[in-house]
Amino acid sequence: MIEVSGLTKFYGPRAAIQNLNFSVSAGEIVGFLGPNGAGKSTTMRIITGYMPATDGSVKVNGVDVFDDPIQVKRSVGYLPETPPLYLDMVVEDFVTYAARLHDVPKSSLKKSVTSAIERTGLSHVRKRLIGNLSKGYKQRVGIAQALVHDPKVLILDEPTVGLDPVQIIEIRELIKSLAGNHTVILSSHILPEVTATCERIIVINKGQIVAEDTIDRLTSRMQHGAIIYDLLVKNPSDAGIASLRSLSMVKAVKVDGSKISIEIDPTQSDSRDRLIENAVASKMGVLEFSPEKMSLEDVFLQLTKQQ
Repeated sequence: MIEVSGLTKFYGPRAAIQNLNFSVSAGEIVGFLGPNGAGKSTTMRIITGYMPATDGSVKVNGVDVFDDPIQVKRSVGYLPETPPLYLDMVVEDFVTYAARLHDVPKSSLKKSVTSAIERTGLSHVRKRLIGNLSKGYKQRVGIAQALVHDPKVLILDEPTVGLDPVQIIEIRELIKSLAGNHTVILSSHILPEVTATCERIIVINKGQIVAEDTIDRLTSRMQHGAIIYDLLVKNPSDAGIASLRSLSMVKAVKVDGSKISIEIDPTQSDSRDRLIENAVASKMGVLEFSPEKMSLEDVFLQLTKQQ
């Protein structure tokens, strides 16, 4: 659905992005993740045809954005970081205006506007001035204008920035409901947002892609294939910890009070039972036992730290 190849953008002598290569399949929700200034918004603007690239190519639904930007814009819905709203317009009038800009046929105009308003939960404020709405509802209006022409692709740049927790949950559920019917790229630096809504992530740092995978596979890779278990015990003892270290499949043991982190050989299939049996036999009192998993925050920090 989206093919990006060798994408590069210079602002004078400074490279905002360099040689980006990635693809997004139809119906997929992909998180475009990176710190502020990494090049996320620049990439989104180029994909949507709002900004030219210095080099490289972008195809949306098989159409080159540089050869036929108007056709690409017909198949793309775009929500910039700051929604392009006219605050002195009524919600319904603005969404209708956006539909006309997108060349929605007159015969289906009313139906398209009503559908976009209902899908974004704006029905009860459709006759209100946009300027009188809360930030969360303004964000919904921004998504409605991106959805009104039923685009195949949605580009959402920081869709929940500045919202309160309730508004964030509402917008998150809305975005998740779009999966399958629309291909979505969600640009963000808010990690819980990406974890909750996206199937796959692309991490960009200093204008270059540093990782691309599902969250689970990426966290596994960042652990270099190691398997680590967290053991919470009631009575940690030097003898019990020494006994754990003596097991053949144990590669390392770290102790932090009652929490014991144990790295094991990933080829040992019976490691869980043996670790628990050993801790019980050492009379340490097992309270909790679980595999350790890197959070997306841990992965993000490793990938974007200063080189």
